[in-house]
Amino acid sequence: MTKCTASGLEFPRCQGRRVQADFSGGAITSDGGVVLLRPVDQRLGLTARLAKTLPDRRDPARGDHRLQDVLRQRMYGLALGDEDRNDHQALRQDLAVQTAVDRDAPLARPATLWRWENRASRAVAWTLHEVLVEQLIASCSQPPTELIREFDATDDPVPGHQEQRFFHGYYDHYCFLPWYVFCGEHRLVSDLRPRNIDGARHAWAILGLLVKRLPQAWPSVRIILRAASGFCRWRMLQWCDRHPVGYLIGVAQNRRLNALAQPRLAHAAHRSQLSHGKPRFFSEVSYAAATWDRSRRVLIQAEYGPKGSNRRYGVTNLPGKPQVLYRARYCARGDMETRIKEPQLALFADRTSCHAWWPNQFRLRLSSGAYRLVTALPRLGLGGTAWATADVGTRRLKLLKIGAVVLRNTRPIRLLLASHYPYQDLFLAIIARLCPD
Repeated sequence: MTKCTASGLEFPRCQGRRVQADFSGGAITSDGGVVLLRPVDQRLGLTARLAKTLPDRRDPARGDHRLQDVLRQRMYGLALGDEDRNDHQALRQDLAVQTAVDRDAPLARPATLWRWENRASRAVAWTLHEVLVEQLIASCSQPPTELIREFDATDDPVPGHQEQRFFHGYYDHYCFLPWYVFCGEHRLVSDLRPRNIDGARHAWAILGLLVKRLPQAWPSVRIILRAASGFCRWRMLQWCDRHPVGYLIGVAQNRRLNALAQPRLAHAAHRSQLSHGKPRFFSEVSYAAATWDRSRRVLIQAEYGPKGSNRRYGVTNLPGKPQVLYRARYCARGDMETRIKEPQLALFADRTSCHAWWPNQFRLRLSSGAYRLVTALPRLGLGGTAWATADVGTRRLKLLKIGAVVLRNTRPIRLLLASHYPYQDLFLAIIARLCPD
């Protein structure tokens, strides 16, 4: 049995020898890889840009922590797996994290972070979005010919009685309903929304701002909207038709649409009875819901099996065959489900436990900033390696959570990384790319 005393720990014997431990090892960190985030941040200019554009109502003469340092501390902490402000009570003393943040003194206390987050406002939240859009533009060395904007929503269960929480019948719990806008791996918008409003409300306004900014940088770029059926609103479709925006949006099933599609699928259903497996058939119809302003092209995917048919619909203004549009274009939005889960599970985008509304909004956006840092690592340092497509959790575990001894009592700051770290060659290659000088 392990014996715990004030002076040390006693463990079962090993080869007849006593096994003892205590907490007198000194400046040892389990986050030795955090130093990778600093050059990534410098290459992106993320926290530097945010520090220049975000309003800061603190009195500089009375504060010990620059805004950029606080941003780095919070985002780097999320990347390391420290999800809450309370975690920074210990993290602020970590010499490796202090070095990455560019300080040689303890970082901000949890109370300081709490006051900072609770000053968040609508202007602060939107500024973060603008910076992320500019990051996308800066990341492209060549003007793209096409950009796909993906909209989707998910649930964010709330643990208490936060402002704007409501019960959701589909998810069967009290929650927020945040939705996201992605462009490839780039998260452009993350908006925390209450459940008592339409999930697609103001989506076309956000799309309009993106459509206005991106052609300014790339005049010939073509923008395509891809979204689930929850964003199928006639105002959104009408807006896209009036502007040079293509769309491919899911449409929920209903009796009228099923009846309209039935004649086109009757022959396919007969053929499926003569075959084995679950064959898929594609077609299209012209359809207008009662609330739409006009008829539009609706794609049909029907899958037939022993238990009957499974039909899916999507409305589009794009040219092309139904099978190509639905399978190659629309079904590719399944990648966005992974991109939503990654920040939720690994970067704590759902850690919205503040009572007030805007601090929770700000927390969601800080998670987006941390996601930007971690997802930039493959492009800047992991290209061509086995981990170029690894998920966020794997990058954290393999590259950031490294045991190290930190020596800061001489002129150079030295991190003595674990000698038996199994990915030393890869780590050295990443450093060579991020810090060529």
